[in-house]
Amino acid sequence: MADMINLKINNIPVSVPAGSTILDAARVAHIEIPTLCYLKDVACVGSCRMCLVEATGARGLVAACVYPVSEGMEVQTNTEKCRKSRKTSLELMLSKHKKECLACERAGNCELQRLSVEYNCDPNRFEQDTERHPLDLSAPYVVRDRDKCINCNRCVAACKKQAVGAIGPIGRGYAVHIGSAFEMSLMESVCVGCGQCIVACPVGALKERTTVDEVWAAIGDPSKKVVFFTAPSVRATLGEAFEQPVGTNVEGKMVAAIRRLGNVEVFNMDITADLTIMEEAAELLNRIQNGGVLPMFTSCCPAWVKFVEQKHPEMIPHLSTCKSPQEMFGGLLKTYYCEKHGIDPKDLYVVSVIPCTAKKYECKRPEMNGEVDAAITTRELARMIKTAGIKFNDLPEESFDDPFATCSGGGTIFGATGGVMEAALRVAAKTLDGDFEVIDFPEVRGTTPIKEATYNVAGKTIRVAVASGLSNAEEILKGIKDGTRNYDFVEIMACPGGCVNGGGQPTLPDSIRNSLDLKDLRAQALYSSDSNNELRRSSDSPVIETIYGEYFGAPNGEKAHKILHTHYKADPRV
Repeated sequence: MADMINLKINNIPVSVPAGSTILDAARVAHIEIPTLCYLKDVACVGSCRMCLVEATGARGLVAACVYPVSEGMEVQTNTEKCRKSRKTSLELMLSKHKKECLACERAGNCELQRLSVEYNCDPNRFEQDTERHPLDLSAPYVVRDRDKCINCNRCVAACKKQAVGAIGPIGRGYAVHIGSAFEMSLMESVCVGCGQCIVACPVGALKERTTVDEVWAAIGDPSKKVVFFTAPSVRATLGEAFEQPVGTNVEGKMVAAIRRLGNVEVFNMDITADLTIMEEAAELLNRIQNGGVLPMFTSCCPAWVKFVEQKHPEMIPHLSTCKSPQEMFGGLLKTYYCEKHGIDPKDLYVVSVIPCTAKKYECKRPEMNGEVDAAITTRELARMIKTAGIKFNDLPEESFDDPFATCSGGGTIFGATGGVMEAALRVAAKTLDGDFEVIDFPEVRGTTPIKEATYNVAGKTIRVAVASGLSNAEEILKGIKDGTRNYDFVEIMACPGGCVNGGGQPTLPDSIRNSLDLKDLRAQALYSSDSNNELRRSSDSPVIETIYGEYFGAPNGEKAHKILHTHYKADPRV
């Protein structure tokens, strides 16, 4: 057990493990010290100077997020000296900040705005920097506004943590700013579009490239039939945008809200998560039985795919050829659904609701044939619901529309790290051994960055690994290349914790992000839904049975391969 350190914070006795910071100790005492550059598990550099406190034994004010506690230390967090320093720091930030709060998507949910109000700041105390820079609109997934940036470096830390390094500080002193190497645009950089920089940003300097106006236009166009489908994790996070507790499953209200946006149908993307598993499990077994390229990597995460294309092109043959559930649904709707209902595909407007900014890039890839017309994030859906004046929390529970309503629990857990692996194992094991009845694979669950397991099925040994966060993917790839890691199947999700922690999920106040395990609470909602579902395997879904019976024939068959699979190639820019 770690040695304990005894100290006082605002005269409150506290005991914390050795190595803790003053900020850690303050939380134990239920005292909130303001921060801007600090973000749990992402950034801790002490650069914003908002967490300055007075501590015995220290010369002057110290940054609570990095300053270690010591035995007998006494800390004061709210003295006049502390408050005055924080207010000055805020007013200096405001002198460079483009103050467009009335039209900023982070209005009311901006850490800088909140602190400025709390400290009664004068936004014009210091001479205003009026130099303005153009928005970076080069990427289809992220918009960068340099003039709103406060140089907290949280986005830089998030990008570095992802082993991407697309952005960093440029220049020195007053002229320092965040950008890509050689001032290139985001689309020219090595950015993979994961969006972790967006959820790390405390202000509105980074946001998704919105397509909400196009979706509203399609809903209002009488010549268009509009269909929405929602990714598995959205039901576990959308409620946060309406002040519901983290981890609340709002599936029924989500469906009801979308239906009230206009004359639209609402489908369940868990269906094509099930479809992805059927195709992916068949592909894996084919590779194992016929000497195919192993290990096989999942391909449902477009940021991960882009990461491989850019940094590890020699590993492209290891990627599954399966499209993601988003693109499978687009292909299914523009073929099977349109043929079944006599709809011209050009008159069908397909909207996916996703937790991921990289999906915006994915649906623009030429390999995807424009099968998804617009991909909107959980945040964008929440804004549409609010714009429409829909009282979300008062809505009744409603069900998805047929024929794409009934899914298996395996499709639902796709949104959590390890979920794709577990869903695939359920089907692959049953296919190899008809008597194999195990449903739960706890070894691949949880938010541990890298998980490994070995299973013996029908005399075959299947070695698997799961990683979330691209730095952990990098570690997996290194081991595979040097021969220290040997697997048959590997699941990778770009975002730490999987889609539940995607770059398109609701932006929550630092006080919540720094005190709760969002990844775990959101994932629990999905696993609960899975355990309560009578259908646990993707192969048990009657919708999947109908789709193959009426249209595709068999997993990995000729028709299925044409519509549900794709190819990848090395990025020529790197």
